[in-house]
Amino acid sequence: MNCKNCGHHIEEWQNFCPNCGAKVIRNRLTPRILAEQVNQEILAIDNRLFRTFYALFRAPEDVIVGYINGVRRKYQDVLQYFAIALTLTGFQVFLISFLFPESFEVSNSFTQSIDNLPGQENNPFRNLSYKDTSDYQGLGYILTLPFYALSTWIAYSIFGDKRFNLTEHFVINLYYSAQIIILTAFMTFIGVVFGLDYLTASLITIVPLYVYYYFVLKRVFKDSYLLTFAKFLIVQVVNMVIYAIIGVAAVIGVIIYKLSTGGEL
Repeated sequence: MNCKNCGHHIEEWQNFCPNCGAKVIRNRLTPRILAEQVNQEILAIDNRLFRTFYALFRAPEDVIVGYINGVRRKYQDVLQYFAIALTLTGFQVFLISFLFPESFEVSNSFTQSIDNLPGQENNPFRNLSYKDTSDYQGLGYILTLPFYALSTWIAYSIFGDKRFNLTEHFVINLYYSAQIIILTAFMTFIGVVFGLDYLTASLITIVPLYVYYYFVLKRVFKDSYLLTFAKFLIVQVVNMVIYAIIGVAAVIGVIIYKLSTGGEL
């Protein structure tokens, strides 16, 4: 028989094409086979997924440092794990929107006072529903990842710790981000079920997630508790500086754009 993908000859006993590596398909499509294919190609939900989720709590260094050092089959691939996390948080928003749509209606004195500040009349984000922003939280996770990686890389370089390069810091933060996305999805959903609005349910997860971040840094870098805490604080400071620089650059960009187009400041 010949490979249906590249036409190369395949022996009957071969399950994969020796030329292109494609899997030999011998069965017709059935609901079970289609579900297995979706799971394998998109969700990749197998024992490695749950093993990775558990290990990132018990011993995150086994997953993260192992992946950096070349262990790629024992745990879920970092990009797949992050993709699964984003899929889960998207499903969470959809489920809450369907079952508890009122939870997205955040209306309190704080948000109202911000909306009523001078100059907010033309703000396109004024009176924006939290549902509108939650729809794009997956994009937010993706866009902020490089900044977190840069923050840990700079902070640890300040202390002379250069055992991991910038790409490896990206892997560290990618695994951490995927884990907290999954945790936030579950914790937020539980909070909404018990009557909290979506914003409040999300905010109460912040402290546990920062504690978990400290735990990950402690286990991955194997520093003392005090040194880990010092580096953790520097990471947060560097992160704020990076965002401040981006914010100032954005404001300058808007001013330059308005001046060049004759608009009012």
